[in-house]
Amino acid sequence: MAKNRRSRPRLSPELPKRRAQPAPVHVRAPGRPSPAPQPVPPPAPSPSHLQAVALYESGLEALQRHAFDAAAASFREVLNRYPEEREIHERARLYLKVCERQVIARPEPPRTVEERLLSATVALNSGDFDGALSHLGRVEAEDPENDHAQYMLAVIAVARGQLPRSIEHLRRAIELNPENRGLARQDADLEPLRGDESFRALVEPAPGAAPPRRRKLRPAR
Repeated sequence: MAKNRRSRPRLSPELPKRRAQPAPVHVRAPGRPSPAPQPVPPPAPSPSHLQAVALYESGLEALQRHAFDAAAASFREVLNRYPEEREIHERARLYLKVCERQVIARPEPPRTVEERLLSATVALNSGDFDGALSHLGRVEAEDPENDHAQYMLAVIAVARGQLPRSIEHLRRAIELNPENRGLARQDADLEPLRGDESFRALVEPAPGAAPPRRRKLRPAR
């Protein structure tokens, strides 16, 4: 009789051990930037800051119009009223210096007839006929019988080719002061009038008149 074999308990096959899965790696699509951190909003500007900026900008507008006095006043007010606005102060001081240089360089306007005649002479000698006419117009309004102004108006009219107008101004200048007759006779600025009969009649000395005294009305050019 066969020996009974000892039966062994059947073991269930051992399941393979599962390896630990690595954590998923999220790969960002190429070309897509990472989101930037959200900036912290700056604090709202104070009312005094807004006022300082508005005053500073009004100074810049005046500076662009060449209103240097008004611009300088605005920049000084920014410096005096808003000492805490240091960033604005730096620019305000810079433009204030520009305004002050312009004001110092600007000549004082003529206030008297003599000063206007001198300014007209300087403008005439430099070829600024419009500037000379502006000064002489003020002289005519204040002193209609000023022979210097009439003589210079005659010179300007010749330079602009307005010969009939020049004759009229010269006639008036001689009526107001006969000494202008001798001056006109020798004045090279009136050379284009030499061939005009009216001019010759004006500059010829009157019969029996004393020789005119020469005087210098305008600086030599």
